[in-house]
Amino acid sequence: MSTSSPVTVYVPRDSAARSVGADDVADSLQRAADGQGREIRVVRNGSRGLLWLEPLVEVETAEGRVGYGPVAPEDVDDLVAAGLLDGAEHPARVGVVDQLPWLARQNRVTFRRVGVTDPLSTDDYLRNGGLTGLRRALEMSPAEVVAAVTESGLRGRGGAGFPAGIKWKTVLDCDDELKFVCCNADEGDSGTYADRMLIEGDPFVLIEGMTIAAHAVGATEGYVYLRSEYPDAVATLRAAIEIARELRWLGDDVLGSGLSFDLKVRVGAGAYICGEETSMLDSLEGKRGMVRSKPPIPAIEGLFGKPTVVNNVLTLGTVPAILADGPEAYQRLGVERSRGTQVFQLGGNLRQGGIVETAFGVTLGELVEQYGGGTRSGRPVRAVQVGGPLGAYLPPSQFDLPMDYEAFAAANAMVGHGGIVVFDDTVDMAAQARFAMEFCAAESCGKCTPCRVGSVRGVEVIDRITAGDHRDENLAVLEDLCDVMTEGSLCAMGGLTPMPVRSAITHFSEDFFPPPPGQATVPTDAMTEASS
Repeated sequence: MSTSSPVTVYVPRDSAARSVGADDVADSLQRAADGQGREIRVVRNGSRGLLWLEPLVEVETAEGRVGYGPVAPEDVDDLVAAGLLDGAEHPARVGVVDQLPWLARQNRVTFRRVGVTDPLSTDDYLRNGGLTGLRRALEMSPAEVVAAVTESGLRGRGGAGFPAGIKWKTVLDCDDELKFVCCNADEGDSGTYADRMLIEGDPFVLIEGMTIAAHAVGATEGYVYLRSEYPDAVATLRAAIEIARELRWLGDDVLGSGLSFDLKVRVGAGAYICGEETSMLDSLEGKRGMVRSKPPIPAIEGLFGKPTVVNNVLTLGTVPAILADGPEAYQRLGVERSRGTQVFQLGGNLRQGGIVETAFGVTLGELVEQYGGGTRSGRPVRAVQVGGPLGAYLPPSQFDLPMDYEAFAAANAMVGHGGIVVFDDTVDMAAQARFAMEFCAAESCGKCTPCRVGSVRGVEVIDRITAGDHRDENLAVLEDLCDVMTEGSLCAMGGLTPMPVRSAITHFSEDFFPPPPGQATVPTDAMTEASS
């Protein structure tokens, strides 16, 4: 048996990697190394986010961590025989992972440890900057922590983009003795998976961020509302919370500071509407998830009627870096009122799907063409939906649109949670518009009429338009219906459903109004003309 130091090999434990055989790859690597008499240490890290290369195996070498991917279990014996454990050349070798242009040009702030460390190793966490932000926060007054978060420009990463510091100050200013911090991890938008990857790849950062929030606003209890479709994330976070309690990172005397704060995980039951903050709060209280009327806002009357911070996973997971590096460092990234970074999630018909964390201001075209590598099918891109199933469909002519909240709002679109889903030129955009209304009808909580009834009527009207039944009249009805849903719905479920419908008709009108042979297509502003 070799007496040399063991070689460290990284195999992701992320759900995406496990779904394509990462567990079997890890087992096969151990067997192959044993067969060669080589001692190895297998670390199950999070995913680096290069999902088209999963399972991505990394080997610690003198020049850095060298990656091989995608690696199938049946490839392992040949790879080890060819010198994988020494970082040898091979067709599957992608090079030193940190130096890959796809990763090197990103601004990893929230995801700085994801894929780098063992998610449940406290030594790894501390060695890579963990708890620095919390320790600094505990040396500051609550008002100073809130001021730092406000100064950083951090806005809610769950989609709404509301300034986090203002929300925190509202809770801090409430006099109630009992306050809560709630993390909305009910990540239900199509094409989004950053919350899952952060929890599976760096769960302690979420715990740290929520503890900082608790100190900042005077909360003593915290809840993570995590969707049932993420069993690996649930298990990882619960394990991390237990470890944190044992080390006094949570509990009655956090890090000897006197702060009392504890966390619990609550698992949702698959309702998309519970991603809306007030529906989530109802569900946490043991009720059916139903949207609440506002006011009062959750910051004043939230969980059990008490002042409550409600933030997304990415928002809370970014807070430790802001406290550790200083708000100015975060504020220097980004553009205009969109400061810092966003974690963009590339999906759909793309060659290179995965996580891209970069400063606001990157263009949609850069994300789709440079990071995404164009379509997997090789056909031209026709449409990109940004911001989940309620986001607008944008054509390639708008690829120069910078990713920031105000620029997207001006273009009648939204950044949302950062999900980007790409479609090639075979997509039927009329069917996509119909799906938006159909999705709303299926997922509506049913409390308000514009959403509950409007979505059903929307499906019917779109069907009549595409069937050629009184198109102009039905187009005017659809426009009126969209107005009612936008202005009259209690929450974004009904209020944003018209966005994908309107954008599909505006940019892809030919799918709704196929012209007779020999005639020109309907103008792209057909919806506006028909309703005027």
